Amino acid sequence: MEIYDITLPIHPEMLHWGRKPEVEIVESLANGDASNVTRWRLGAHTGTHVDAPAHFVDGATPVDKLDLHALVGPALVVDATAVTGDITIADLSAAGVAGHQRVLLKTSNSAGALKLPDRAESWVGLAPEAARWLIDQGVRLIGIDYLTIESHTRTETWDAHHVLLGAGLIILENADLDGVPPGEYELVALPAKLVDADGSFTRAILIKRDA
Repeated sequence: MEIYDITLPIHPEMLHWGRKPEVEIVESLANGDASNVTRWRLGAHTGTHVDAPAHFVDGATPVDKLDLHALVGPALVVDATAVTGDITIADLSAAGVAGHQRVLLKTSNSAGALKLPDRAESWVGLAPEAARWLIDQGVRLIGIDYLTIESHTRTETWDAHHVLLGAGLIILENADLDGVPPGEYELVALPAKLVDADGSFTRAILIKRDA
């Protein structure tokens, strides 16, 4: 089988929304301590991460209580690299999303905006009406290859987040799909079990099994 690691590396200079991670050396062999120990200061939405419904809905499911069956299982990587602006219902329908419970949107972000050290001026996101369509199709997890599933025009209203998380869908953001061919895989996306948290940094992989 082939394994694709779609997780962004976490480090102090990484692409990040707001305050970047900070690393403190607590103990080190070089200083005569018994071992190397570091302390990391980072937000729950650092790097590749999961948004739980509690991110936008008070009292909704937090990240530590998400259904693992939604986070692990067959997934479709959609080729949306030709899309500019918002991914629409027509884009999703043409890509054969219907019938899939886990969908990852590979856009021009993966080779472009996701590789920049700071937030881009524009990127590809998901249209709110497309988000509603995904709910109607029974999708349980939707992923995209940037800081947020919103387009750059909706980072004040957060329309797609309200639609998706309000319906209980899980959002996977900052998935690095640059080297992943479109197609069907097995997704394993396991957020850290942060109690009652609105989201969590996540190690995410895609598995392509031999025929």
